[in-house]
Amino acid sequence: MSDEVERRAYNKDEVILSGRGVTKVFVNGKVRNTAVNHVDFDFHKGEFVTIVGESGSGKTTLSKMILGLLPITEGTIYFNGKERDIRSGHKKREYWKNIQAIFQDPFSSYNIFNKIDTVLLDCINMRGGRNLPKEKKIEMMTEACRFVNLEFKELTNKYPFELSGGQMQRLMIARIFLLKPQILLADEATSMVDASSRATILEMLLNLRNETGMTVVFITHDIGLAYYISDTVYIMEHGKFVESGPADTVILNPQAPYTKRLISDVPKIHEVWDLSSVDLELNEIKKDSAK
Repeated sequence: MSDEVERRAYNKDEVILSGRGVTKVFVNGKVRNTAVNHVDFDFHKGEFVTIVGESGSGKTTLSKMILGLLPITEGTIYFNGKERDIRSGHKKREYWKNIQAIFQDPFSSYNIFNKIDTVLLDCINMRGGRNLPKEKKIEMMTEACRFVNLEFKELTNKYPFELSGGQMQRLMIARIFLLKPQILLADEATSMVDASSRATILEMLLNLRNETGMTVVFITHDIGLAYYISDTVYIMEHGKFVESGPADTVILNPQAPYTKRLISDVPKIHEVWDLSSVDLELNEIKKDSAK
């Protein structure tokens, strides 16, 4: 990936997924915790969207509601201009043909009893290719693996846990290549791999979007990554979107205090780092230990 940030044009009139007043309240006895608080969003076809927030901001809870893994307490999600209906198992499966996810932990994303061949064949079958000739299925699996710089002939009859974390995440992208959903939700998909693998996976996500035209919703705590990869950025704090808009506007000219703080926390190699807060914490620790 080049150092220059390139924004890809998308059709702003073509909204594929939207939400109005989406809210999630967790109740534990008399305690109510509002994890997502009346958020609105519009994701467009072919758009690369990033939702940025610290741990506990509500971004993963929102992603689970978008995927249909958590019920919504209040509000409505619309898919392709119509109110989303996932009330039955059949309707939920149909929805999942159009929206797929890559999660943070690649090691928990697979059934440990299924070989890589089964993982990929399930994707082909899900897209209606169950009756294709065996040779055609192998050709499709080979193409999908090659797209993510893996060789199918070296993976066949192996289990996913025999791969490295980076290879397992790339295999997840190969699954998406075969499924070709309209929306991909990547929840902290690069946080558990090394820097080299992270850059490779981001490059593959961009290539996947460019090749298939799918919408990518990338969830991260890293505002630097958001600027690097996004068309549009949503900043989330305490369950609410405090700022949103084109990546250049939000990150180069932030308005919300929370956005400014996230940006100020990113170390800059050309500036002297302000370690005063760290020094204060160390001094407090030394005082406590001396007591």
